Amino acid sequence: GDLFVQIHVKPHPIFERDNADLYCEVPISIVTAALGGELEVPSLEGRLNMKIPAGTQTHKQFRMRGKGVKPVRGGPIGDLICRIVVETPVKLSAEQKQLLEQFAQSMDKAGKKHSPNENSWIDSMKKFFEDMKS
Repeated sequence: GDLFVQIHVKPHPIFERDNADLYCEVPISIVTAALGGELEVPSLEGRLNMKIPAGTQTHKQFRMRGKGVKPVRGGPIGDLICRIVVETPVKLSAEQKQLLEQFAQSMDKAGKKHSPNENSWIDSMKKFFEDMKS
């Protein structure tokens, strides 16, 4: 008779693969997201430096060309695509809470121009409810 072999590949704890491209999530602090900075990201070759521009938002992707997987049957080496995840701090001290409250007040005084997605989200919700009325 026939012999059928089924292979299951265990998921990697850091990388997801899509053909020759590798994906990984990179957590950053709200400070790094707002002000920018440089950090190390994992790759198959070791750690790589990546510059984070000021104003980086969650789900922003950065492509590192040629840092993915070499295809078995030839072709160009894939890319490493790093997805940014901005982490919200937890267990803040009283001083940190006070500083964040001061920051929030200064943002309220400056208007909504500092939140790129807030207006578009509100506009989308307004349109959704207006469409429901029609």
